[in-house]
Amino acid sequence: MREGAAQRRQRQWRPILLPFLLPLFSPALSEQIRYKIPEEMPTGSVVGDLAKDLGFSVQELPMRKLRISSKKPYFSVSTESGELLVSSRLDREQICGKKSVCVLEFEAVAENPLNFYHVSVELEDINDHMPKFMHTSSELQISESAQPGTRFILEVAEDADIALNSLQNYKLSLSPSFSLVNKEKQDGSKYPELVLEKTLDREQQNYYRLVLTALDGGNPPLSGTTELRIQVTDANDNPPEFNQEVYRVRLPENVPLGTTVLQVTATDKDEGVNSEITYSFYRAGQVFGLNSKSGEITTQRTLDFEEMKEYSIVVEARDGGGLVAQCTVEINIQDENDNKPEVTVDSLLETILENAAPGTLVALIKIHDGDSGENGEVHCRLDGEVPFKIISSSKNSYKLVTDRALDREMTPEYNVTITATDRGKPPLSSSTSVTLHIGDVNDNTPLFHQASYLVYIAENNPPGSSIAQVSASDPDLGSNGQVSYSIIASDLEPKSLWSYVTVNAQSGVVFAQRAFDHEQLRSFQLTLQARDQGSPALSSNVSMRVLVGDRNDNAPRVLYPALEPDGSALFDMVPRAAEPGYLVTKVVAVDADSGHNAWLSYHVLQASDPGLFSLGLRTGEVRTARALGDKDAARQRLLVGVRDGGQPPLSATATLLLVFADSLQEVLPDLSDRPLPPDPQAELQFYLVVALALVSVLFLLAVILAIALRLRHPSSPSVWGCFQPGFCSESRPVVPPNYSEGTLPYSYNLYGVHAGKTECNFLKCSEQLSSGQGLLCPESTGALFPLCDSNEPTSHPEPLTPQLHKALRIQQSGSRTIAKLSLLAWNALAFFLKKKKKYHRGPYRKKRRA
Repeated sequence: MREGAAQRRQRQWRPILLPFLLPLFSPALSEQIRYKIPEEMPTGSVVGDLAKDLGFSVQELPMRKLRISSKKPYFSVSTESGELLVSSRLDREQICGKKSVCVLEFEAVAENPLNFYHVSVELEDINDHMPKFMHTSSELQISESAQPGTRFILEVAEDADIALNSLQNYKLSLSPSFSLVNKEKQDGSKYPELVLEKTLDREQQNYYRLVLTALDGGNPPLSGTTELRIQVTDANDNPPEFNQEVYRVRLPENVPLGTTVLQVTATDKDEGVNSEITYSFYRAGQVFGLNSKSGEITTQRTLDFEEMKEYSIVVEARDGGGLVAQCTVEINIQDENDNKPEVTVDSLLETILENAAPGTLVALIKIHDGDSGENGEVHCRLDGEVPFKIISSSKNSYKLVTDRALDREMTPEYNVTITATDRGKPPLSSSTSVTLHIGDVNDNTPLFHQASYLVYIAENNPPGSSIAQVSASDPDLGSNGQVSYSIIASDLEPKSLWSYVTVNAQSGVVFAQRAFDHEQLRSFQLTLQARDQGSPALSSNVSMRVLVGDRNDNAPRVLYPALEPDGSALFDMVPRAAEPGYLVTKVVAVDADSGHNAWLSYHVLQASDPGLFSLGLRTGEVRTARALGDKDAARQRLLVGVRDGGQPPLSATATLLLVFADSLQEVLPDLSDRPLPPDPQAELQFYLVVALALVSVLFLLAVILAIALRLRHPSSPSVWGCFQPGFCSESRPVVPPNYSEGTLPYSYNLYGVHAGKTECNFLKCSEQLSSGQGLLCPESTGALFPLCDSNEPTSHPEPLTPQLHKALRIQQSGSRTIAKLSLLAWNALAFFLKKKKKYHRGPYRKKRRA
C-alpha cells in the first residue's frame, strides 16, 4: 500500500525549477539555482537541465567538466547532456526528519575557468508512511464508579510524514459507552482522549474491545490501528489528579547524567490503598528516568541539542485501585556552544597561474557548526598576510579568491590557514591549512648579466676561436626560462656578418669565423638577443663592441726616397758649402700598424763616410754633421734602416745617393761617365751562384768521361792494374798511393789572393817528391801515374806488350783531362772568393787612396 501510494505521487510530481533563477554568467555568482522534486524519485531520474540553467552548451560540457560537490552523493551530472540526476535514495524522513522544509544544498563546480554555482533541491513529502502505534493492543482499567464525561488519554500513533501527509485524526469503533475526542498539543500534534459516555456496570459487562484507528491526510489516506482492551473494575471513586496537565521545562544540553529535570505530582482523594499513587511513563524511554514513588524525572543519557531539540513524555499516575491519570511533560533542550565549526575545503585548484586576475576563484570553503543560534553563526578568516581573501557565498559557504597579483618568482607557494570562529560564549574555533601552488607564466624577460660588453681580441686570431661569452638569466620555469642567443644587428654588412662572427644559441659563446686584420677592421658593433621559449616569447638585447687589437705584422714602408722605374735609387744634391746641421733630405716611412708597433726609428746601416752625416732617430732627417772636406768624396752613399717598435721589430731599408755639387750641370757629366758601383751584396750573391753552377757542371763532365773510359775497355784489367799498389814495369821505389782524401792521388792546398795584391792562386802539392820519383811511368806517354819505387820488387816483372802500352796511353790521356778540369774548377772558385774579399774591402781601400 505504501509503495503504491509513493508511485502514484511520483507520477503526479515532476521536477520544478523555481522562477527565481538569476543571472548565471557572473564569476561571483552567489544566488542559488533551486529545484523542487518529490522524495523517493528512482535513481537516474532527471531533476533538471543544470547545464542549460547555467548557460552551458552541450558542446562545451567536456571542457567545463561540470560536477557536483557534496558530502553525500544524492545527485550527479550527466556528462553527455548536463542534466542533474538522482544518484541515491531520497527519503525525506530519513534526511530531514520532522522539518517542515527539507532542502538539500550543494555546489555545482565548473572548470576552465573554475567557478562554483549554488544549487538547492527541495524535497517534497509524499504520503509514503502510514500512522503506526507502538503496540498492537493496549490495556485500560476503568472503575465502574467512573462518572460519565471522564476522559482517558490513549496511546498516540506516529507518522513520519509531515503536513497533510502526517497524522490528522483518530477514530474509534462504535460503542454506546465510549466516544473519542481528538485533541491538539501546542506543537500541532494530535492525540486521542477516550470519553466515558455512560456509567459502567461491571456486573453486566466487565470487558470491552474497541479499535482505535489513526488516519493521515494523504490522498488516498493511510491508517494504522490498535486494539483497546478496557476492563471494568470495582469501585474506586476518585482517580489521581495531576496538579498540571502539561509540564514544560527547559534543560540545557550536556547536563550531567542523573540531573533532575522536574518532579510531577498527582493527588488522590481516596484513602488507604486507593490513594497510593505510582508514577510511570506511558511509553518507556531510555533518555529519562522516573522515580515511581516521588515522580522525579532525571536524565539517564547525555542530551544533545543537535540530535533532539524537544522531548514530549506522557506520565501516568496510577492509584491502588487501578485508576489512572496522565499528564504531558514537554522538555525543551537548550543549545550550548559545544560544537566547534568544521572547515571543509572543496574543489581546490591544484595550481594557480601567477597572472591570475584579482578575484580569481581558488577553492570553495564549507563551514558546518552543529550548534544553533549565535552558537552556530560562524565567521571565517585567513591567518597571516597572504594575497588571498574569503568571500561569503551563501549560508556557511565561502569562496577563496585571489586578492592581488601573484608572483611565482617571489613566492612559489603559499600555506594558507583558514580559521572559522562561531559567536558563542565563549567562542569556539577550528582551523585547517591548505597549500596553494603558484603556476609559472612567461612574465619575465631574460636579463643579461652586463649592461653592455666590450671585447678585446688581437688580430690574426685563429678562425673558429671563441672571443667572448654572453650570459642571460630568466627566473621563469621550464621552457619559459630556457634562453637562446642570437645576433640580430651589427654595423657590418648583413651579408658578410656571418663570415665574421657567430654565437652559440645555447651557451652564448661568440666565435670568430675568420682571422681579423686590425688594419682593415679596427672595431665593430654587435647587438645580441636573449630569447626564452615561452609563448609568447620574451627577449632582451645587449650591445657588444669588439675591438681588434694590433699586432706587429706589417713592416715599415719607405715612401721617400722612392726608387726609379728600373729599381735604381735617386740622388740628392748637397751644396758643397753646406754648414753642419744642413737638412740634406728626409727619409719618410709609414707603418700600417698602430700604437707602439707603428713607432718608427731610423738608423744608419752603411755609410761611405760615417762621420759626414747625421740621421734623426725619430724624424728620419738627414743633416750634415760637418763641413765637406777636400779629401771627402763628392759622391756619398747611405743605407738607412727603418725599424718599428713591435716585438719582434720589423724593418725596411732605404738607399740614399748624395752628391756634393753646386749646380745640376756639375753633377750630370759625372753621373753619365762614372756610374755608381753596384750593390756588392747583390754582385757577390750572383758570383757565388755562377761559381757553384760551374763547379757542378765540370764535376759532372769528369764523371761522365770516367764512366765512358771504363765502358770502352772492360776487357783489359791489366790496364787498370797500374793503379794498383805495387804494379810497375820497372823495379823502382814506389810511393804508396792514398786516395782517401779526394779524387786526385795527391792533396793540394788552395791559396787565395789578399786584397790589394796581384798574386795568382796555385794548386801546390802537399808532399815533396824525392829524386827518382815521378808522376809518370817510364814510358814517354805522359800519363798521370803514381810513382814507382825502383828498389822495391814488383809482383809483375814481365815487360809490357804493345797492347798494354796503347791502353796506358789512353788511360793517361783521360787522367790528365780529369786533372785539368778539376784544377780549372778550383781556380774559378778561388777567383770568385777573391772578388768577394775585394768588394767587402772596396770602400775602405778607396778611402785609403783618397
